[in-house]
Amino acid sequence: MTFDDLNLNASLRNALSDLGLIHPTTIQHKTFSVAMSGQDTIGIAQTGTGKTYAYLLPCLRQWKYNKIKTPQILIIVPTRELVVQVVEETEKLSRYMELRVVGAYGGTNIKTQIAAVHQGADVVVGTPGRLMDLMLNGILKTKLIKTLVIDEVDEMLNLGFRTQLKNLMDLLPEKRQNLMFSATLDDEVQALINLFFKNPARVEAAPAGSPLENIDQSLYAVPNFNTKVTLIETLLRDTLVMNKVLVFASSKKLADDLFERLEVNFPNELGVIHSNKSQNYRFDAVNKFQAGENRVLIATDLISRGLDISEVSHVINFDLPDIPENYIHRIGRTGRAEKKGTSISFFTQWETAKKEAIEALMNKKISLLELPDELPISEVLTQDELPKSQQPNLDLKKPATQPSGLAFHEKKDKNKKVNAKVRYAEKMKVKYKKPKKRGDKNRAKLDKKRGKK
Repeated sequence: MTFDDLNLNASLRNALSDLGLIHPTTIQHKTFSVAMSGQDTIGIAQTGTGKTYAYLLPCLRQWKYNKIKTPQILIIVPTRELVVQVVEETEKLSRYMELRVVGAYGGTNIKTQIAAVHQGADVVVGTPGRLMDLMLNGILKTKLIKTLVIDEVDEMLNLGFRTQLKNLMDLLPEKRQNLMFSATLDDEVQALINLFFKNPARVEAAPAGSPLENIDQSLYAVPNFNTKVTLIETLLRDTLVMNKVLVFASSKKLADDLFERLEVNFPNELGVIHSNKSQNYRFDAVNKFQAGENRVLIATDLISRGLDISEVSHVINFDLPDIPENYIHRIGRTGRAEKKGTSISFFTQWETAKKEAIEALMNKKISLLELPDELPISEVLTQDELPKSQQPNLDLKKPATQPSGLAFHEKKDKNKKVNAKVRYAEKMKVKYKKPKKRGDKNRAKLDKKRGKK
């Protein structure tokens, strides 16, 4: 099947031709006719299978030019990087259309985005938080929105956007088409579907969790963290094979630590990206990696979903993810667009359970490779790898203190005095030897007269 077999208009066909795209992916051609019918649609497909064009093509095919500046299509995505990517892809497909697209995301000046919306937008792409800001402030009008697209919905729920998603959908017109795309369909996603979707059609390109056949997967059993660093340095020295490598780490701290260790031997070849980096830094790191200025990009799971980075030769999992599905998303960064890719994963004895969970999810054993003979094995363990003491914490109580005996000498007379409250009037009587109050004075005079008599 080619794109000519789909009911596309000349503008979209010309744009696809300019991009050199001839054949739609499975999720694209399965979704197109269902979405064109106007029915709510749930698209389930692995990462790297072309979900972005799967919803953009039917949305843009149904879009009709309108002089009103209010948007007709709203696309919600989980990250800022994905906003930029979807905006760029929309602009590519609408090259021969008079369509205006605006991206909205946090971490940048909202005034610029407000001005862009005021100038007019047919398609708005944004993250949940920034879209809520624009709607509640009356900047983004929703009365003409005909199509809502939620991309990577499972990732949005994992990031804690459930309440914001519900609030956004409550602010939209009831009469609209809903398109939802995800790599997995868990109970939380299903609950959201049951709440807002009307008899949705389910389109599935591949069973969730199935491995990508065009990716060569392998594992190294590594004793500890420092040996992992030595192994990845050994692999990266083969610059001809490892020409564009994406390295995943489980945490922001680990990503920074690994970057510092590798930068010593690979200066000006590395980039690092995670949520603690500024927005401009993140964009710059992705752009340099995409352009080939940096050969290696170290990242957390922040970019394991949705973000399209082409021509990645290798994905290296420095450590295994806690959630087995994230392994699928990580390795899906390579082997995209029907090309071959390679994923290499490191695991220690403490990560054996994670490895088994991943293999159970895929129903496939990952081939185990032998460590290189010349690889030095470190015996130095990190603080996290040191064995923890098994001795229970005992709540030791202090012995009760015995009451102390008498002092070894008698107290001085001044210390034997007992404090007593003395009225001010009494103090004055003692000080001036005469009464202070008028009544006391009169009484004293009377007593004096009586005494004389």
